[in-house]
Amino acid sequence: MTSLDVDAVRIFVMVADLQSFTRAAAALGSTQATISVKLRRLEEKLGSRLIERTPRRVALSAKGAVFLPAAREFLASHERALTEFSAASCRLALGFVDHVAGPELSTLIAQLHAHDPSLSLNVRIDTSSMLEEAFDRGELDAVIVHQEDGGRRGEALSRTHYGWFAAPAFEWRPETPLRLALLSTVCNCPDRVRAIDALDRAGIAWSEAFVGGGGAAVNIAVSAGFAVSALAYRVVPPGLVEVGRKLGLPPIPPSEIILHAHALAPRAREGLHMLTTAFREYNLPAG
Repeated sequence: MTSLDVDAVRIFVMVADLQSFTRAAAALGSTQATISVKLRRLEEKLGSRLIERTPRRVALSAKGAVFLPAAREFLASHERALTEFSAASCRLALGFVDHVAGPELSTLIAQLHAHDPSLSLNVRIDTSSMLEEAFDRGELDAVIVHQEDGGRRGEALSRTHYGWFAAPAFEWRPETPLRLALLSTVCNCPDRVRAIDALDRAGIAWSEAFVGGGGAAVNIAVSAGFAVSALAYRVVPPGLVEVGRKLGLPPIPPSEIILHAHALAPRAREGLHMLTTAFREYNLPAG
């Protein structure tokens, strides 16, 4: 009877999720050669090619697509069996700053859950200052936040670039203050500070036309054509357009995204490493 290697199945799921041998190797703390060998042995054992490899892409084969749900359940069952003999569950409480939690966040969480279903994962979305305070109190095990001038250094993950975004129908007469949609001052948000500082340095008058408690509220105001806002390119809602050049607005400095993490249990540390590796890959510059 054929038996399956848990590590090989985990490699297959990781390659399928990340669509890259390089990313999967980094996420698993292994080498591309090692995961290629284990995956090939798994394919030989199953008698079918699971992954189609070309110089430009990695994709599931027809058999691989059929096997993937079973592979996830196999790993989940394996973890449940191990958990029965574990004295304590393993927690990973993770915080993401609002505008950093982009469209890939749901995919990252799904990948982490598939990698270790028994890991007790808690996710919080908030501002950098609120997350760092929770981190210092020990409420969060790790936070992914903006690096601020004079702040403590962390592990660099990516860089966020900003633009001025508005609805296509938005109009502004330069002789009037620019209508801005901003986060509340209570949020102490670097995005707000960057936008205002850029306008003030350029000598452009502005008015606080809309104040929201979170990124979703600001996006609603901008999408309605009511105001313009400085948004990270990677989280811009569909339908908005970059209007900086058209309106003669100044460039906005990018921000560094960093990781702060406490000492973690091995399983939590492995899960965080997998998630941050995938996060880096999703946020690589285009081209």
